[in-house]
Amino acid sequence: MTTPVAIRVVFWIVPPAVGAGLLLGLQRLAGVLGERDWVPFRRLFQLLRDIGEPWATGGALAVGAILGLVLAAMIDAESLSVRVSGADLVLARPGRRRVVPRGEVATAFRDKDKLVLLGRTGRELAREPANTSPVRYAPLLRAHGIAWADRDPYAEAYQRWIPASGEIPAAADAVFTARQKALDSGDDRDAAELRDVLAGHGYVVRDERKKQYWRQAG
Repeated sequence: MTTPVAIRVVFWIVPPAVGAGLLLGLQRLAGVLGERDWVPFRRLFQLLRDIGEPWATGGALAVGAILGLVLAAMIDAESLSVRVSGADLVLARPGRRRVVPRGEVATAFRDKDKLVLLGRTGRELAREPANTSPVRYAPLLRAHGIAWADRDPYAEAYQRWIPASGEIPAAADAVFTARQKALDSGDDRDAAELRDVLAGHGYVVRDERKKQYWRQAG
């Protein structure tokens, strides 16, 4: 099951169109905004006002469309494909492919905009973002014997990570510390990689407002 082509087309058309429209609108208002003392970046609007035509209109449309395309690419990167291939469950999106043995997956659920797969001992096998509701994958997973839960069945087992609390071995605590730095700096890729490292230590992590909560899994 993949993100419908029509939806992906919308993702690639709407952001560039909206971006071009917004930039063109700002360019048209540049003359007015450049005269208002209270407007932030007033000097920038004055510069835009002084650009001659057709460069002003063409530049606004081009820059807006480019910014929209960048946003579209970011959205499309979250386009998740889920399929069953033999004994495996394949989760794929642009630039990333994760293969999970189907027999190891016991439960799936939606965590905000992510599809999460849990093993039979509560271990987290996959956590993949999706630009459409992860619930849409429920029928496919149920058809292959994977239960769908309305919420995390282990939600009550998490506790907040506190540095050097003594509850976690030093090696794992160091990974939590490094991951906290990644969360604070907005490095999502590093945070995801360190999540996998913690899984190897037997920990499942949940993030809330850049705070880490953990539980142990078998």
